Amino acid sequence: MAEAERIIGTPDSPEAGAAEPEKADEAATPAEESAERPRGRRRIAVLFAVAALAYAFDLVSKLLVVAKLEHQDSIEILGDWLKLEVIRNPGAAWGIGEAFTIVFTLIAAAVIVVIARLAKKLYSTPWAIALGLLLGGALGNLTDRIFRAPGVFEGAVVDFIAPKNYPVFNLADSAIVCGGILIVLLSFRGIDPDGTVHKD
Repeated sequence: MAEAERIIGTPDSPEAGAAEPEKADEAATPAEESAERPRGRRRIAVLFAVAALAYAFDLVSKLLVVAKLEHQDSIEILGDWLKLEVIRNPGAAWGIGEAFTIVFTLIAAAVIVVIARLAKKLYSTPWAIALGLLLGGALGNLTDRIFRAPGVFEGAVVDFIAPKNYPVFNLADSAIVCGGILIVLLSFRGIDPDGTVHKD
């Protein structure tokens, strides 16, 4: 995310002016500026639509599995290879960092703030989708951290997708991973969040 923020820059940063050198010698006309604003708003709409879908799927799935499957035997989907098994995870993957739940809460909140800041200069649909997945996933797990037991900012995340020899996870985790993979692919292709494509 730090790399994405560096690429986009802010309206007051020198990087933002250097991102499009071909426009440095001429000011944008009012018509060009008015065309850019709706284009940027459409990308932001995509970001928040994807985030809302990812968040809704995660929230509904957790409500269902807690109501129907918690304290029950695991359900085999593909034999031993894939099961539904509800656990409460106060840490990260594999239960790492159980004593640092509040740290993961702060990290999730920071991710949301960074994405909201990046959205201001977002002109790439693939980046909007990637950031939307990250935002929806971060919101999903942050909701657990805030509202679930044992307390505010210390809540355990509900995980229920249990592949064989892999940590149990949820749909929010899936959204975060998919968004991260998409960001890596876009970076390898030289596509910046502002729509600039680097050929080098």
